[in-house]
Amino acid sequence: MTEILERQDAAGLLLGGWCTTEELAEIIGVDPSTLRRWRTADPIQGPPFVRLSGAVTRYNAMDVQRWLLSRRIDPQEQSR
Repeated sequence: MTEILERQDAAGLLLGGWCTTEELAEIIGVDPSTLRRWRTADPIQGPPFVRLSGAVTRYNAMDVQRWLLSRRIDPQEQSR
């Protein structure tokens, strides 16, 4: 069962779409230097990323969506 779930996760990861630093920065409305700074911070901040080489970093759309949702603040829930 675990093996099946791991294969499904891997397939979803590959099908989820990948963004460059510049593309993601435009999508979420920050400067690309902000994403670079988050990646090099100690501790590392920002959405999960994959470093393919020293100059090539990619962000998976599903990872970014999960990261954004984890940071979501609902004012309706805050007032309860």
